[in-house]
Amino acid sequence: MEDQKHVCEACGKPAKLRCPTCMKLNIAGSHFCSQDCFKANWGTHKAVHKTASAAIANGAVKSFNPWPTYNYTGKLRPVYPLSPRRAVPAHIGRPDYAVDGRPLSEMSLRGSSKIEVLPPDEIEKMRTVCRISREVLNAGAKAIKVGATTDEIDRVVHEACIERDAYPSPLNYHNFPKSCCTSVNEVICHGIPDGYEIQDGDIVNLDVSCLYDGFHGDLNETYCVGNVDAAGQKLVKNTRLCLDTAIAAVKPGMLYRDIGNIVQKVAHAEGFSVVRTYCGHGINRNFHCAPNVPHYARNKAVGVMKAGHTFTIEPMISEGTWHDEQWADGWTAVTKDGKRSAQFEETLLVTETGCEVLTRDF
Repeated sequence: MEDQKHVCEACGKPAKLRCPTCMKLNIAGSHFCSQDCFKANWGTHKAVHKTASAAIANGAVKSFNPWPTYNYTGKLRPVYPLSPRRAVPAHIGRPDYAVDGRPLSEMSLRGSSKIEVLPPDEIEKMRTVCRISREVLNAGAKAIKVGATTDEIDRVVHEACIERDAYPSPLNYHNFPKSCCTSVNEVICHGIPDGYEIQDGDIVNLDVSCLYDGFHGDLNETYCVGNVDAAGQKLVKNTRLCLDTAIAAVKPGMLYRDIGNIVQKVAHAEGFSVVRTYCGHGINRNFHCAPNVPHYARNKAVGVMKAGHTFTIEPMISEGTWHDEQWADGWTAVTKDGKRSAQFEETLLVTETGCEVLTRDF
């Protein structure tokens, strides 16, 4: 998951305010940049509340689309209302954003390009949390099947985190309402688990991140469900190849910006495009920090790899255009043309001779 900057539902400017009624009805998103924009958009926005209230009153929760007038780019629709926020036992360590959604430690580093070199004891903590994160992802993957809801996958992931005394890093990060991301078909990333029932032929990305002993681990994979067509299988296979080829090049002295050259070459060779809005990132005590790791060529990322750096590579590869847009929930990123997108991610440690894939599958 990426460090999310929400936009105003009315004007598209950066936004931090949320509609209080939507929060009560458990409708994700509904961000506004100011009270003036909120008031000016009220005539349109209040229809969301009416639709939600009617659906809840009638018990028609599986047919509730919170934004019926939104021009969706593909066939996927949200299925609301969301289930209540899942609880985390008191004994489990929490990030600074667990209560109010604000990752203050990360926010204090914005604008800094300094990449931290971790000492041996902290590298061991990264190994531990990344092993836990892999175990949780594998547990969640077993729940991905035809007829399962993405909310059910979230429940499995959440419980797998709790069983390991780990906090699910996405939960309340910038107010994200769930414990993992489930991104189906045209969803590039940040899909919010809800009542959607997985269909035969879907491709489903599961993005899992855990906090344990003060450090975060982060990884994701895209799964083919049932009878996925040849084109979808090719997309998923190419996306994994993009990641593996990039990982093979990681070593001290390599420029972070060169990862994008490698990924784009592999994607373009088979006619796919590389999403530009979202990128890999540094990770350690902070969920997201320097460096930024774009996946497209000729980017201007800052930094040189050194032993002790920990970061993610997570290419998002699409069948059609690389352009994206965002649903009204303020999170779900979808392809502009409604075509499918796939993603794979690993957390890496730069070593003296190359790299170690901390989230590798054993």
